Amino acid sequence: MSEENAYVPPRIWQWEQPSGGAFASINRPVSGPTHDAALPVGKHPLQLYSMGTPNGVKVTVMLEELLALGHTAAEYDAWLIRISEGDQFGSGFVKANPNSKIPALMDHATSPPTRVFESGAILFYLAERFGELLPSDHVERTEALNWLFWQMGSAPYLGGGFGHFYAYAPEKLEYPINRFAMEVKRQLDVLDRRLAESRYLGGGDYTIADIANWAWYGQLALGRLYDAGEFLQVQEYRHVQRWASEIDARPAVERGRMVNRTFGEPETQLHERHDARDFETQTQDKIDPARTE
Repeated sequence: MSEENAYVPPRIWQWEQPSGGAFASINRPVSGPTHDAALPVGKHPLQLYSMGTPNGVKVTVMLEELLALGHTAAEYDAWLIRISEGDQFGSGFVKANPNSKIPALMDHATSPPTRVFESGAILFYLAERFGELLPSDHVERTEALNWLFWQMGSAPYLGGGFGHFYAYAPEKLEYPINRFAMEVKRQLDVLDRRLAESRYLGGGDYTIADIANWAWYGQLALGRLYDAGEFLQVQEYRHVQRWASEIDARPAVERGRMVNRTFGEPETQLHERHDARDFETQTQDKIDPARTE
């Protein structure tokens, strides 16, 4: 950008629409609902309202892992929240999550139902509720939580920072892309060094720390985020690659990636999930076969 055209911030910022770029139509500087819309409630105590973004995938993978471990009480209904259409600003969703971000979980096994929002909080809640995927040993538990909260604090640089300016902004700007690419590569190096000394992030078994980080950094390493694998040279992080591929091969992870997914091949999209049999009968290639012809 030339010096003559450089942006000079005004003394007072004003909201002017449209701002341009993907999601501009739903971005706004205020919170709260924009319309009345009750949330649907299915037959299971656990009701998930989400979409198949990395943060949504964390929770569906967690629930599928719990079911694979034999916890039948982890059966759930997953309702699709189309964030590009503003579903997250409906009054029912805002009551479940006042921050209007997916995912949101309602646990109807309690009275009144318990709301849980923020993906890391949902993973922790489910780990505590079912006594799985989080060590009981104090030291190991702390290390797993270290990496869970590392992900929650770091991924905004990957998503809202690098992802926005590299993939979604109305124009490509060198400075922010370089700034956030450098930070994402630093984060990948942090993970690579950790995974050079440990099979999983927590140091022991597979935990919610791995689920949370895999949804973002594992999928980035596998070339699934922003079509940026070559740009970031993700293949250089060989320990992250090993870890990402191992987790990717887990059947529960494969199922979790499908839930609330609205992109990709039709056979990988299960827009809503209400029963385990839905993976066989309700994917988009089954309910909308014309799309595959």
